Amino acid sequence: MELEGCGPTEVVALTAFLTDADLTLSGLDAPSVRLWLERDPMGAIVGSAGYESSADGRHVLIRSVAVSPTRRSRGSGTALARFALDRAADEGATTAWLFSRRSGPFWRILDFAPADREELALVLADTHQVQLFRQTGQLGREMAWSRPLDRG
Repeated sequence: MELEGCGPTEVVALTAFLTDADLTLSGLDAPSVRLWLERDPMGAIVGSAGYESSADGRHVLIRSVAVSPTRRSRGSGTALARFALDRAADEGATTAWLFSRRSGPFWRILDFAPADREELALVLADTHQVQLFRQTGQLGREMAWSRPLDRG
């Protein structure tokens, strides 16, 4: 799996990819959001992963982990998520958080456990996704997950 950083010129294509995956689109073009893409031999996006850090860098909100339907159930999602988790740990983050109402079994494989949604919203208050969920009232419907990060 070869991943490339997602720059400003790729945001439109990533937005379309994440729209098809029914994932949150807020802040994809923000400098605070770190994103990576996997492409097929023709250049189409077939996977993505990323995170947004808290102001102090200790917490990250994992987001935009998606795999093309034709590549699911082959370990791609796990590899993409681990890549983002490893990059966050390399940058000094100690805890990873995420929102997921549908993919709990997937995240449990990666050692995530249910977490307090309000704690997530507090430690990651400045992230685009938390701000959007607060503004729209979606925060109260979300399921939070977290796990500690290990530095390798």
